[in-house]
Amino acid sequence: MSQEAPNEITQMLIELTDGNQEVVNQILPHIYDELKRLASSYLRRERVNHTLQPTALVHEAYMKLIDQKRVQWQNRAHFFGIAAQVMRRILMDHARKHQADKRGGEAEKLPIEEEILVVSHEKSAELIALDDALQTLAAMDEQKAKIVELRYFGGLSIEETAEVMGVSVPTINRQWRMAKAWLYSQIAAE
Repeated sequence: MSQEAPNEITQMLIELTDGNQEVVNQILPHIYDELKRLASSYLRRERVNHTLQPTALVHEAYMKLIDQKRVQWQNRAHFFGIAAQVMRRILMDHARKHQADKRGGEAEKLPIEEEILVVSHEKSAELIALDDALQTLAAMDEQKAKIVELRYFGGLSIEETAEVMGVSVPTINRQWRMAKAWLYSQIAAE
């Protein structure tokens, strides 16, 4: 991405915040590749044969993002931070539905050839465990939970995370290490 592209994206986001809905169609070509990279990163952590594809996740997230009326877009990093949260929520809703279906909710019998294709549900369970732990962390320390969302789910660098959160890089480094250790101990205890 060229140096002017982040500034161009920031300007379009500010126009969107100011109510210029015409910019919605202009911004997508500038952010699509990065949103797709983010979606692909998320889906690599999911179970094999996940029914959501990166393109579908990008489109669903983008529709939710442009409908945001209360967000005052600050810059490109802020947009991608929120995009990470939106994608995480979409995947969590999908995982919870998948777990409910696994337990018999709206279940239907699969023909034997389709049954062979059904894979382990461990990834969905792991994602749900991480989300539960992250919600507990957010109740105790919202800033650390946001750092995890931006770094792990959003794929933002330490520097980008510091920019989005308005704190120093050393603070992000320290809190990132503490949050990872806490999450690991929380998930391991389950």
